[in-house]
Amino acid sequence: MADAVVSSGRKNMSFGDFDDKLTGAIRIQKASISFGQGKNAVEAVQKIELDIKPGEFVSLLGPSGCGKSTLIGAIGGFTPLTSGQIGVDGESVKKPGPDRGVVFQQHTLFPWKTVIANVEFGLKMRGVSKNERREKAREILVHVGLEEFLHHYPDQLSGGMQQRVSLARVLVNRPRVLLMDEPFSALDAQTRLQVQGMLLNLWHEFRMTVVFVTHDIDEAVYLSDRVVVITRRPGRIKAQVPVELERPRVPRLLTSPDFMKLKRECMDLLLEETGATLGSLRTAELPKQQNEELVAI
Repeated sequence: MADAVVSSGRKNMSFGDFDDKLTGAIRIQKASISFGQGKNAVEAVQKIELDIKPGEFVSLLGPSGCGKSTLIGAIGGFTPLTSGQIGVDGESVKKPGPDRGVVFQQHTLFPWKTVIANVEFGLKMRGVSKNERREKAREILVHVGLEEFLHHYPDQLSGGMQQRVSLARVLVNRPRVLLMDEPFSALDAQTRLQVQGMLLNLWHEFRMTVVFVTHDIDEAVYLSDRVVVITRRPGRIKAQVPVELERPRVPRLLTSPDFMKLKRECMDLLLEETGATLGSLRTAELPKQQNEELVAI
């Protein structure tokens, strides 16, 4: 299916003109990824074409198994392409690097290391002196609100705090691109909203490019400048939905008419891919009032 662009028709641009000094431009050209060989070969993503501006926040939204996480892995340099190219700031991605940090769904912290030791580990591997890396780790832990837990171990922290440590461990390297693979899916609703707000504050301060994988439509719309909807496997770009809502984003935005309209657009696109129905009715077929009630579920 040809790539479609769904416009929300709003006047206030979410991000404005990008600063020429920003880095983290991503270009994906005809990227395809397959696993296995012969009859057992599985094509995960197919001929993805996508440009992401420096400093942009883009969410990938699609059905389970559509290749969103696979694409994140390819941008990070962990998953090789079968064909096509991925570049960051004009440099071809061949392997992982500190310029592209990844935060996964489950934290990957070392259980035998303290919070601050986990955060400074990447700097240690890069040969940064002990005093410098300890100072940088302390600084970033203040940013994520964990300055009181420097010497705690991961199993002494809540799930939300563990994910904040994971984020700090990535950000301390000052990556050009932050790749996030459903990082908040295991959190309760209140904690998720708090961590989303923290992420937006950090993104605004550090101005890195963010590519965010999620199954949650609310999360995709609330965080992003643009939502890229992926088809069912093999994953292709079905549509790109600009999120032209004012920043900074605040929780009350979640119940605004403009937000609900964007949410409905994304939901309709997903329903086309999953074939899912609610009471045998697609949201697009419901009267406006019932449609808004259903979208709010």
